[in-house]
Amino acid sequence: MSLPRPPQILIVDDDDAHRLMLSTLLKDWGFGVKEAGDGHRAVQIIREGPLDLVLMDVRMPEMDGIEATRRIRRYNPAVPIIMLTAYSSVPSAVEALKAGAYDYLTKPIDFDALRLAMDRALDHTRLRTENQELKEQLSRLQLPAIVGKSQAMTSLVEMLALVAPSEATVLITGESGTGKGLVARAIHANSPRKDGPLVEVNCAAIPENLLESELFGHEKGAFTGADRSRRGRFAQAQGGTLFLDEVGELSIFMQAKLLGVLQDGVIQRVGSDQTHNVDVRVVAATNRDLAHMVREGTFREDLYYRLNVVALEVPPLRDRRDDIPLLCQHFLSLYGQKNNRRVKGLTPQVMDIFMRYDWPGNVRELENVLERAVILMRGEYVTERELPLHLQKLSRDLTEPVAAASASPDMDSSLTLAQMEKRMILRVLEETGGNKSEAARRLGITRRTLKLKLKKYAEEESAEN
Repeated sequence: MSLPRPPQILIVDDDDAHRLMLSTLLKDWGFGVKEAGDGHRAVQIIREGPLDLVLMDVRMPEMDGIEATRRIRRYNPAVPIIMLTAYSSVPSAVEALKAGAYDYLTKPIDFDALRLAMDRALDHTRLRTENQELKEQLSRLQLPAIVGKSQAMTSLVEMLALVAPSEATVLITGESGTGKGLVARAIHANSPRKDGPLVEVNCAAIPENLLESELFGHEKGAFTGADRSRRGRFAQAQGGTLFLDEVGELSIFMQAKLLGVLQDGVIQRVGSDQTHNVDVRVVAATNRDLAHMVREGTFREDLYYRLNVVALEVPPLRDRRDDIPLLCQHFLSLYGQKNNRRVKGLTPQVMDIFMRYDWPGNVRELENVLERAVILMRGEYVTERELPLHLQKLSRDLTEPVAAASASPDMDSSLTLAQMEKRMILRVLEETGGNKSEAARRLGITRRTLKLKLKKYAEEESAEN
């Protein structure tokens, strides 16, 4: 295996002695070094091959460092350039930075300051390269069913992009209904095993006495009812991925069996003395706290660490509320087509309810609510009438503060509804000492809605003045 290439540094200086001194120093630090005695040669070297950093003298004959920096930046704006000069002045520093220099140091060079500036510049280059590579990986990801652009989901997808191409065992955690199965399928679809089978097993749905046979297979006559031999799920997933959902439901006995396969890559059918090698990547998922189960003694510690090589946590819907509008659009389109219904969207009242609701069933609950609504809707928009009873009750709860406001003794019946609403909002805001979150909670609206209304009131007052 080849060693990683050391960072390549170009030293540009017409002073041979100074250039030699810097070259010797940088080589001692472990860098690869190239040299140029003037700006023209520096520009030529930049065009010949990749470099990680340039140390550029400012005052040189024919082409000075400022002009050389401008030309290098036009050809390769990514390479950082640190300017070196014996003539320190604010105007020259400003001119160098305007030309595109990353940093500016004065001669005689302080070696500690030079190393710090170089490390900072190289870190900047490394991070930019890593970000570009990550963007390229993300652009190649196949994520047809994963919907969301919130920070939580963006972080998850970035991790998925790094993990999927590897052979590592992955443990996906998260509450029920968050979409752990979708993440497992995305890992397989973006892995080198994507052309192999993806076999899914719900460990909680198979009776304990049948699970060993289900996973590892059995021989004919191995037990009552085994009238023929059967390949298990591990054998079916050969060359591909085995997704073990609800892995936290495995018994201690089955945990030991699974650990053996993960360690040795060998399975043994029920009722057989022969073993078979398997080439399978395992992705597991659970809504349980396996670390807590390990402490309680209900889950094997060695299996936990075998499964938890890489951990991906799928966030609950309440922690990614910014994705709710996108998810609604996705499910309305999906179930509108499936049920041959024309669906334009949700009413603002329904969206307000969705944004305030905590969604204990997560994305699965939202999907079920919208599927039901599409089937029951009378017009082209989903209204409160199509929602389940508990969400309709939440809708009524949201309107109660307005009703209370209209009955308040300090409300004039001659006021318009908008004026009454404004007076109520300002009064509650005053009662909460300007705490917008608490005021929004009391009023039964979202904090964002409250901020928009306050902005509108401020604009109206400004227009009147």
